[in-house]
Amino acid sequence: MMTPALPTSRHKGATTTALDESTTAWALAARGGDADAVDHFVRALHRDVQRYVAHLCADPQAVDDLAQDTFLRALGSLHRFEGRSSARAWLLSIARRAVIDSYRYAAARPRLADVPDWRTAVELAQPQGLPGFDDGIVLLDLLAALPQERREAFVLTQLLGLPYAEAAEVSDCPVGTVRSRVARARATLTHLLDEADRPEPAVLVG
Repeated sequence: MMTPALPTSRHKGATTTALDESTTAWALAARGGDADAVDHFVRALHRDVQRYVAHLCADPQAVDDLAQDTFLRALGSLHRFEGRSSARAWLLSIARRAVIDSYRYAAARPRLADVPDWRTAVELAQPQGLPGFDDGIVLLDLLAALPQERREAFVLTQLLGLPYAEAAEVSDCPVGTVRSRVARARATLTHLLDEADRPEPAVLVG
């Protein structure tokens, strides 16, 4: 079976739509046994899964394992994927469940330490040259100030480019809730940026 060419750009807008169309087509072809489509599907979405998992996960050392677990679950469930939503939204929903399951598993085991350092994992997973991420460390610090639910909504819609309806599906909440979380996240980030850019008052000496 002929599979679509792998997109070379990851910008928002039309290219995001084309990416979703391609990855959904690959998922459907992979469901039918096309090995090349499986490879395209995994390569196209691996980075998005890593970045999303990194934002949710409290253990940066677990990001790669969780991403692998996500794809293993997805490939084992392809026979149930019917293309009603984009393959990316479907895959990120699986990633979210993988993270939740990892929390439950960790809660059942004694731990020596619990260091929530999702920012390090996001920094490591962050691709180079992404618009708006030139000052990546600063943005990570600002994102850290957001409540987890608002941060997740912002990451899904503003960084990964998911439509609000699909972000709601991934987050298992109404679309209006996602819009509200994103709006509040934007307001908080704007306020923090304004605070950071505000010049310090001059100190008179004499």
